[in-house]
Amino acid sequence: METYLVGGAIRDRLLKLPVVEKDWIIVGSEPATLLKLGYKQVGKDFPVFLHPTTSEEYALARVERKISPGYCGFETNFDKTVSLEQDLCRRDLTINAIAEDKNGKLIDPYHGIQDLKNKILRHVSSSFIEDPLRVLRLARFYAKLYHLGFKVADETYDLMLKMTKNGELNSLVSERVWVETKKALSQPDPQEYFNLLRAVDALKILYPEINNLFGKPQPAKYHPEVDSGIHTMLALKQACKISDNTKMRFGVLCHDFGKGTTTDAILPSHYGHEKRGVKIINEFSNRLKIPTQYQKFASSVAKFHTHCHKITQLKATTILKTLNSMRAIGQSDDFKLFLSCCKSDARGRTKHEKDEYPQANIFANILEQVLKIDNKKVIAESGARTNKEINKVINKAHLKVIKEVIKT
Repeated sequence: METYLVGGAIRDRLLKLPVVEKDWIIVGSEPATLLKLGYKQVGKDFPVFLHPTTSEEYALARVERKISPGYCGFETNFDKTVSLEQDLCRRDLTINAIAEDKNGKLIDPYHGIQDLKNKILRHVSSSFIEDPLRVLRLARFYAKLYHLGFKVADETYDLMLKMTKNGELNSLVSERVWVETKKALSQPDPQEYFNLLRAVDALKILYPEINNLFGKPQPAKYHPEVDSGIHTMLALKQACKISDNTKMRFGVLCHDFGKGTTTDAILPSHYGHEKRGVKIINEFSNRLKIPTQYQKFASSVAKFHTHCHKITQLKATTILKTLNSMRAIGQSDDFKLFLSCCKSDARGRTKHEKDEYPQANIFANILEQVLKIDNKKVIAESGARTNKEINKVINKAHLKVIKEVIKT
């Protein structure tokens, strides 16, 4: 029985990136032996065990054989005769197929270390094509390592194209697509995840709402980049400079979904795209089983981002209605994320990346002043008793403060 550290821990250490978690492979053993040693089995499809002391994951070396379409269509063999090299061969990329023994010696049968040095994302074997989820995983690694200069090997790029054309991506279940999407949004350059998927024709299959943005022009006066899809990617890039919050980044990704359905007759105008975007976000979220908090937040961003851009032109009643619709008075943290989305949108334009965005501070100050109101005092002084009366006097107090703020 031999134990090896494998995969991402080694890759990230060699790249001098933070090591988030460690994965281990055990060669020459079987489930019964590990259970006797105190390991706890947690895997269903194949045996994964938690170490009795560290609780880190240990998996038995295994090989897989494709027996049916889709990312679940595999037969797994994990008996004690499976070698380390066989286990590493089933992995997706060469940079993830490096192992380290107990003495610190690196085992690298598929030249992953050289690919790390050359900054290449390359598949280990032709079996890459058997698992459609690997298209998304590779795109995610591209988003993770893009800032270091990594590129996709030509032969791997060709395989990704082949996989999209043969229909394998259609077998991916919604939940898995969302898991990869959220992970991609947490990377340094999530826009490159979507750019690569678009390049290999996968975006229109998995994310048609995003794909529909490309080719939709905007007024060059306000958007020198013109293309709505390019703008969304630029805005997402700007979002990453502001926050690593995935919900905020998701809001930026979805903020202009409505532009994807703008009719040619009114282009490059996108009148009404805010309202159309909410409907599309709801459909998008339902299809991919996206959590409600992400769905609701993105819908608010889509519906109200232009209100923020035009905050100095809005009436006090419109501002209060917007704050109430977003529940900003009770959920100020989400409102801060909303303002960051609007700033990302404004800066996600060619030659506007470093623009000041005073609208965020103005809107934030309005909310800050509203939050200073002593609602209990207002209610007591008014004598209001019913919920209708209470809401009326509170709204009146809020409106008064907003009018005072926007006058200054």
